[in-house]
Amino acid sequence: MITSGYVRTMAAYNAEMNRRLYGAAANLSDAERKQDRGAFWGSIHGTLCHLVWGDRQWMARFAGWPKPDAPIRQSAVMIAEFAELRAARQRCDADILAWAASLDDAWLGQDQTWFSGAAGRQMSKPRSLLLMHFFNHQTHHRGQAHAMLTAAGQQTGDTDLFLVVG
Repeated sequence: MITSGYVRTMAAYNAEMNRRLYGAAANLSDAERKQDRGAFWGSIHGTLCHLVWGDRQWMARFAGWPKPDAPIRQSAVMIAEFAELRAARQRCDADILAWAASLDDAWLGQDQTWFSGAAGRQMSKPRSLLLMHFFNHQTHHRGQAHAMLTAAGQQTGDTDLFLVVG
């Protein structure tokens, strides 16, 4: 379905886009970042926070990271301070990049079994499918954050994959 090269490319894209979004978000006040803008996770801050939560949750399954302390419903508020959130994002991105660099196609060819809180049951799916979901989830919510940042007058530069990496 996918290769380890795909995972490395998407990890690089993820890290660069996060760097750009956090750079744009840093130009706003804390109140502006936390303003409810009608997105699924409410605010720019909430959406960025949920992304850290989601990455930690999936990486706990893939690579044994500690699971987030907060349940999904509280993911948008699990880190209150922007500087702490930005540092957490940078650590996640560096660790995802390092993990992706060591990944091989044999690992991707196996199934992953985990308990899904969202589904309320144990699940087993191909890792390649789950990695596609992992990166799709990031892109989906980063798109929401990007739209909110653009509406707030901030710029992030190009977001198309082929213009960002490669």
